[in-house]
Amino acid sequence: MQNRVLLVEDDDELRQLLARYLTNQGFTVREAANGRDGLALAMGQDCDVVVLDIMLPDISGLEVLRELRASTHIPVALLTARGDETDRIVGFEVGADDYIPKPCNPRELVARLQALLRRIAWDQKADVSATREYGDLRVEPDQRRIFQQDAALDLTATEYEILNVLLAHAGSVVRKTDLMQWALGRRLEAFDRTLDMHISNLRRKLGNDDPPRIETVRGLGYSYRVPV
Repeated sequence: MQNRVLLVEDDDELRQLLARYLTNQGFTVREAANGRDGLALAMGQDCDVVVLDIMLPDISGLEVLRELRASTHIPVALLTARGDETDRIVGFEVGADDYIPKPCNPRELVARLQALLRRIAWDQKADVSATREYGDLRVEPDQRRIFQQDAALDLTATEYEILNVLLAHAGSVVRKTDLMQWALGRRLEAFDRTLDMHISNLRRKLGNDDPPRIETVRGLGYSYRVPV
């Protein structure tokens, strides 16, 4: 079965270029040239992943993302201007799973989407009975959900992956390079703050404990501290 991608980009030339490349790589592609059309298509659940430009002519990509996150956990990769860290930070806070800087390399886009979809597919094949508990958290792989005191945490697909890996190694240090590979499906590169932004969001959603239950181990990575 082909993976279905929704491409929301107002630059006709770039959108058509990416659509052709994705199609040649085995994706089924739907296109939208503005935010409202993209939102309508995404809400129809007729796609497996969304590639969403931030700068759109009607409503911004961030607004589209906010509305999506109010009702769905569909994976979303943002297209952002190269070097615009503010957009990336806000995007992750709103609920983006990944970002791809523009001008966009089609090969990199395909690799990012395949990694994102592959992680979700792996989890869906997990043992549905393998519910695990860590203090006040409960992981239910069959639902791809993590509960805190019986309330489901509102996590993006990538946040779920990161927290799931940290919980599986609770009390031990997970190196940033390993966490990037296991949870995001790619190598850690210099000046890439994607992982740090996701960790910041997770701390906020877990309640900003003091000390934080996701601890930074300088020079190494992160460790999940199970609360007493």
